[in-house]
Amino acid sequence: MAKRFDPDKAIDTIKRFITGKMLSSGSDGYIVGLSGGIDSSLSATLAVEAVGKEKVLGVLMPYKTSSESSVTDAMDLVRKLGINHKVIDISPMIDAYFDKIDNSNRIRVGNKMARERMSILFDVAHERDRLVLGTGNRTEICLGYTTWYGDAACSINPIGELYKTEVRQLAKILGVPHSIINKTPTADLWAGQTDEGEIGVTYNLIDSLLKLIVDDKITSMAELEKEGFQTTDISRIVSLLNKNSFKRRMPEIAPLGRENVPDNIQLKA
Repeated sequence: MAKRFDPDKAIDTIKRFITGKMLSSGSDGYIVGLSGGIDSSLSATLAVEAVGKEKVLGVLMPYKTSSESSVTDAMDLVRKLGINHKVIDISPMIDAYFDKIDNSNRIRVGNKMARERMSILFDVAHERDRLVLGTGNRTEICLGYTTWYGDAACSINPIGELYKTEVRQLAKILGVPHSIINKTPTADLWAGQTDEGEIGVTYNLIDSLLKLIVDDKITSMAELEKEGFQTTDISRIVSLLNKNSFKRRMPEIAPLGRENVPDNIQLKA
């Protein structure tokens, strides 16, 4: 059985992680993309708690069809945290690539937006000698509900072991604005788009199921059904776990029998 989640301990561990990675890298702080959603808001708040507001820069990257509330909520967080920010409109970049956007290509457009935003974040990070702070939670990582080399890319990820429901817990503890905590989760890719609507299962149910399958390693359909889960929901979640497993790894390299490249080489005298 997985250990009971301790939110206070998680906050302390994450703050030490954020501080340690900044110091060991020799960088001057963090860049974080602010969408107005709970995940990026929590990541930014944790970073400010860990290294101070002067070391955190928020970057808003709206598209022309982004909801007004996304920008409003992101700016509310900027003011609450007292951090510096930049606003970079990605409309010219996206419109230069797509002649039109409709139901036939909106997933492609969403992926392009995610990769464009991450490209911008890494450029701003290079300009300012900072690290890009990730904003993807464990639920998204499990299901592959991310864009490979888009929002899945980052220098470090402080909330990658927090399930979505745990992200809400920590956000409440750390005082993330209620308007952000209570809003319906959405990637804001098109009007009316929601995370749970696309996945087809609520986050509360997803997290409960993932904790059994991933953390407790229960893979018996009968046992999971005994816990009260529907066969269709179990199959849906396991299908996404398996289908998108490639997003949780670096690209595979053809094996020729050579040693893995080490992370660190210590020369001997």
